[in-house]
Amino acid sequence: MQGSLMLDIGGTWLTAEDRQILRHPEVGGLIIFARNIESPRQVRELMEAIRAVRPDLLLAVDQEGGRVQRLRQGFLRLPAMRAIADNPNAERLAEQCGWLMATEVLAVGLDLSFAPVLDLDHQRSAVVGSRAFEGNPERAVALAGAFIRGMRAAGMASTGKHFPGHGWAEVDSHVGIPEDERTLEQIRAVDLVPFQRLSGELDALMPAHVIYPQVDPNPAGFSRRWLQDILRGELGFDGVIFSDDLSMAGAHVVGDAANRIEAALSAGCDMGLVCNDRASAELALSALQRLEVTAPPRLQRMRAKAWPGIEYKQLPRWQQAVGELRAAQLID
Repeated sequence: MQGSLMLDIGGTWLTAEDRQILRHPEVGGLIIFARNIESPRQVRELMEAIRAVRPDLLLAVDQEGGRVQRLRQGFLRLPAMRAIADNPNAERLAEQCGWLMATEVLAVGLDLSFAPVLDLDHQRSAVVGSRAFEGNPERAVALAGAFIRGMRAAGMASTGKHFPGHGWAEVDSHVGIPEDERTLEQIRAVDLVPFQRLSGELDALMPAHVIYPQVDPNPAGFSRRWLQDILRGELGFDGVIFSDDLSMAGAHVVGDAANRIEAALSAGCDMGLVCNDRASAELALSALQRLEVTAPPRLQRMRAKAWPGIEYKQLPRWQQAVGELRAAQLID
């Protein structure tokens, strides 16, 4: 049985305490960060150790490219997505980036990277900025769609973030509680476009810890209005909904970690992430045990569809894709 909680670990190998918490059936996933990573070989061994404890866990990372890239030593340094847009063959390059990223992440035994970013670059939000493909919604759709095609070709499910768009709100939800004061009609006309147009291509979505007060008093990830009425109802999205990290400051409006995971799942999230705070993860775990939550089967769709061998850099497509990105001066 797969659970509804995704958590993390502290180091580059599993401790006895890690093994104990991972055995709880309410835990359904694990996300790794830079502190868990030394080399491709070490990550592969860590993933094997985790799967020996719980073969059914979803194993994830944030590997977008640019500044949000946890796998670095021994991995390709991908460009920020905004750097792709200025190239004449931008869609082709976006697809190659998606394939390269997914191939490397899958090759070390992970299931998914939380990508792509579908937020628009309004040149207001420092936390989004160059992580976005574009400020123009139509262009963002084309480039993100190409990136998703590349991910899918490698065997990885996609996760669009941060629904319904974090690009207008200026406060960073890691450290504060951002608000986007626009009306639903204004958001629909611009920021919602990539999510709407790509809703049939995406396997999962991650809502923003942003309050849109003209739509709902709660942040999107705790809002039935956003997740049930608009995302499921109007957009017809039937994929997985992951919460953003419930340890972030933007999530604290609903209380402690137990309240947060209950609020996220009640609003419509399928899995809640509690990162960088083991005490909070344990509190969330206790809440799930008390609530007897059953995770939906659709979470299984996020499992890796293919496992490239460790010699993936010898593949003709790898060499061609790297060559194209180098020719465009997007990587060294």
